[in-house]
Amino acid sequence: MDISINVGYFGPHISADKDLFKKLDDIGVSCVWTAEAYGYDAVTPLAYFSALTTNMKIGSGIMQIPARTPAMTAMTAVTLDQLSQGRFRLGLGVSGPQVVEGWHGVLYGKPLAKTREYVELVRNIIKRDGKVEHHGEYYDLPLSGDGTTGLGKPLKLIEQPLRDEIPIYLAAVGLKNVELTAEIADGWLPFMYSPTKGEEIYKNSLESGFSKSGVTEKKEKFEIVTTVFGRVCEENEIDEYLYPARNIYTLYVGGMGAKSKNFYYNLFCEYGYEDIADELQNLYLSGKKKESEQLFPRELLDELTLVGTKKDIEKKLEKWKDSNITEISLSLPIDFETVKFIKELL
Repeated sequence: MDISINVGYFGPHISADKDLFKKLDDIGVSCVWTAEAYGYDAVTPLAYFSALTTNMKIGSGIMQIPARTPAMTAMTAVTLDQLSQGRFRLGLGVSGPQVVEGWHGVLYGKPLAKTREYVELVRNIIKRDGKVEHHGEYYDLPLSGDGTTGLGKPLKLIEQPLRDEIPIYLAAVGLKNVELTAEIADGWLPFMYSPTKGEEIYKNSLESGFSKSGVTEKKEKFEIVTTVFGRVCEENEIDEYLYPARNIYTLYVGGMGAKSKNFYYNLFCEYGYEDIADELQNLYLSGKKKESEQLFPRELLDELTLVGTKKDIEKKLEKWKDSNITEISLSLPIDFETVKFIKELL
């Protein structure tokens, strides 16, 4: 099991701490992951981090599929892979309807069909076997029909990529999305993942996806990277350092997406908290966020995080080691001593 860090939406906020990244690189941290919503982008900080490090991989966790054409994503992936000398991981996700249609101004559509098509196109462009031509439900290359010039033609990526296959990871929560991820991607980026319940919930979806992939030893090669809040602290500080997790998880369960379409709410129920899910969500959506946070169960917070004394964390890590997770990605705020301690235990 590897350990990485996830700076989330806030790459620029942490970029000034050059010494931190050099130290993380020196102790063998696997990767630095970035994210994007509707603020900072996920790509620009990765170029900066690649220049600060030598061994650490750089990963988008995630770049939004609706924000870029498949061609633009392939070009960006090839560029970052070249700049980092083969250290780039391409993490993708469809985001939610509110961001897709409210911010990017494109149709949300059918996320499974769109993701399948998108990944296929990105892979084909990077592979550079020939000029790209694709006529699908969502993407049409070259574009034709009413309103076009009729001058579009199939093209081939100009530059020769450093690698003809860049690993693709997908963010997914729903069972069908996870099945698709296991089928077409190299790795999965789950969030709010339980080391004891997660495998049971997603086992059938993963197995079905591996089977559909037709790839020999797909299960053995597949990577599962989950973001985890972690902090070594004293007993009397645990509640303080659990708060960022309480705050974020309540946001996801209570207010991420629309009330009628929230995959994290569904996952919360799968974990066994149907009895408080509606009240938590209703409080959050009515603006009573602090009251909503207090409903998030302490036992689930302990299950999902690596916050506690050294003895606590050592005990918790045994559950993670027994799970199907291949990499734990520690979330902001990044504490070097915590990362180092967990790295040594792994």
